[in-house]
Amino acid sequence: MLRFLTAGESHGPQLTVILEGMPSGIKIDRESINQWLADRQKGYGRGGRMAIERDQVSILSGIRGGYTLGSPITMVIENKDWTNWRELMTAEDTAVLSKRKVTRPRPGHVDLAGAIKYRHQDMRNVLERASARETAARVAVGALVWQFLNLLNIEVLAHVISLGPVKCPSQEMDWEVVQEQIRRSSVCCADDEASAAMVKAIDRAREAGETLGGVFEIMVRGLPPGLGSYVHWDRRLDGLLAQALMSIQGIKGVEIGLGFRAGFLSGSQVHDPIYYGAQEGFYRPTNGAGGLEGGVTNGEILVLRAAMKPIPTLMKPLASVDVITKEPVEATKERSDVCAVPAATVVGKAVIAPVLANALLEKFGHDNIDEIKKAWQDYWDYVRDF
Repeated sequence: MLRFLTAGESHGPQLTVILEGMPSGIKIDRESINQWLADRQKGYGRGGRMAIERDQVSILSGIRGGYTLGSPITMVIENKDWTNWRELMTAEDTAVLSKRKVTRPRPGHVDLAGAIKYRHQDMRNVLERASARETAARVAVGALVWQFLNLLNIEVLAHVISLGPVKCPSQEMDWEVVQEQIRRSSVCCADDEASAAMVKAIDRAREAGETLGGVFEIMVRGLPPGLGSYVHWDRRLDGLLAQALMSIQGIKGVEIGLGFRAGFLSGSQVHDPIYYGAQEGFYRPTNGAGGLEGGVTNGEILVLRAAMKPIPTLMKPLASVDVITKEPVEATKERSDVCAVPAATVVGKAVIAPVLANALLEKFGHDNIDEIKKAWQDYWDYVRDF
């Protein structure tokens, strides 16, 4: 089974990740990982740091000659801004701790709660690790794991369906059409008019010193029925996927299929009738369940959505209190984005990859990709003949 740990601070020397459990024999394209990292840094509304960092991954272990060995994989992403922060952020006892102290917590961030928890008087010790910069490491993991999933013809795409006050019109679109539309959009939206309106909304927010959130949707096709389990609460795939998405900084809500809308509809409007065809096998004309029933995949496209709150760092700061003097002040300002919802689509795709891979390894678990492919094909043959 896959597991991984990330380490590193936002302005430290690097982000490090160790990924354990990847089967052997999987061809890994480092440039594909770098492309995922580049995509994470794109999107209209990103802040000044994206002009500094050009994320590139270095692979230090677990891969030889381009193929996974089955041993732990170590990846490193250098922080280009480290040269400007070395004096303040070095691990050595020479670090200058008196500069750029953060004593004015920002509403919406974990600054105050984290400082209380770990007894920090300087909340830089909190925000450096809590920062969404950490998601670069998780994107590297997801990008690598998707190279495994793609070998089994499992595909993913994600797009923004609302940003601030702008909603993308609800419409049925072909997978390839959505893919092409979001590739052209600076806000990763599959509708041209909505994309243009979202860009204008970001511009207005920037001028007002505000930030914007939104909702993005992830779709996965190629999953067979039977991944996950209903027999124990902690093995339900819907719960595991929701946890992965909720762990992304700024995410405040997750839904699957119809999600919250299901609470306002009758049963016949929510549940998907089951049919059988000689060619298709079992199928459903609708997908209100979003590809999951009872914590188990049902063979339909997996549909997940996540709501991201507006970024809490505001250029017109909210009221706060200095933790040292206890005097009322304006919250600290750190360099930040106006909107990171388009970038969150990349992170969302990345964080669900290890969850799906573990569901596959639980079902078809082997140490080598060829063994997994054989078990995968045998299972699909069984499903088609069921």
